Amino acid sequence: MGRAFLHRALVLASLLLLASGEIFFEERFDDGWEHRWVKSDWKKSQGQAGTFRHTAGTYSGDPDDKGIQTTGDARHFAISAKFPEFSNKNRTLVIQYSLKIEQDIECGGAYIKLMSGYLNQKKFGGDTPYSFMFGPDICGDQKKKLHLILSYQGQNYPIKKELKCEADKLTHFYTFILRPDATYSLLIDNREREFGSMYTDWDILPPRRIKDVNAKKPKDWDDREYIEDPDQVKPEGYDSIPKEIPDPKDKKPESWDDDDNGIWKPRMIPNPEYKGPWKRKKIKNPNYKGKWKTPWIDNPEFEDDPDLYVLKPLQYVGIEVWQVKAGSVFDNILICDDPDYARHVVDETFAANKEAEKEAFEGAEKKRKAREEEVN
Repeated sequence: MGRAFLHRALVLASLLLLASGEIFFEERFDDGWEHRWVKSDWKKSQGQAGTFRHTAGTYSGDPDDKGIQTTGDARHFAISAKFPEFSNKNRTLVIQYSLKIEQDIECGGAYIKLMSGYLNQKKFGGDTPYSFMFGPDICGDQKKKLHLILSYQGQNYPIKKELKCEADKLTHFYTFILRPDATYSLLIDNREREFGSMYTDWDILPPRRIKDVNAKKPKDWDDREYIEDPDQVKPEGYDSIPKEIPDPKDKKPESWDDDDNGIWKPRMIPNPEYKGPWKRKKIKNPNYKGKWKTPWIDNPEFEDDPDLYVLKPLQYVGIEVWQVKAGSVFDNILICDDPDYARHVVDETFAANKEAEKEAFEGAEKKRKAREEEVN
């Protein structure tokens, strides 16, 4: 254990050397983590409060690399940590953490929250205002949602996109990057899953541009891409070509009697010379202007806020979730302004242990199935 701890310490030291920005908060849940976190009494009096245990979980790529795991089914979990207050004004904000949902959660959240202002950590709970919420929320096979909620002027705004979280039982890193130009990136395991802007992906401000509902297509607008060739003339005698003609191979039977059977007529067959009703060929319309679309105009109700991306000064990070089945491991919480440092953290922890954890998971699954077979 001492060697593993020394290795992690060296890795952390090397990562800190790589950081070119500022690290506001970083938690690897090493020994002594309890002194940095406050367990809330929320729901305790009702007997509905769950607890966290310090563990790497049932299986891990590195058993000595521990996080905190929810324990106690059908419980509320609430815990928080304080850090020196800071503002993300004029700087990039990076929020990242790792999560391993070992259990068949059935229904529950596994997200983190950031809070501003004063927080009574012993009373931290579901009604506590927050400035940022990020992470999975799973309920059955239908709902595997990834929350991404930002607060603006005291109101919470969820992202408009339907974001999906990872659904397996292995560790995954979730990273959110918010820039001073109000653009953002969402990464899972260092791979960008979403990119966009607060202006378009949240209904915070009215849109900059709107469609002109009063606009009408001009009368002279020609949206016919092809037209009949006006110079083409119908060949002379075209309409006199019959659709059917007598079959030249059909011969009058020798036994046919015109007096008894009537005047014999050969059967009719399609005329190979008949080409149907005459139509002019289609040609490109020289006056074609394209399909008319309602034009966009500046929205008179839009008023820009250059500080749209700025959250209230942040001071706390917390985990506040409800889970039907407990067993989620939270770890590697990072709040900084350096996306490169965050990326290196994922490379040094997730990438290094990914295969080992997968093997450990497969081994744990074999043991679990074997126990089930013994019971049955």
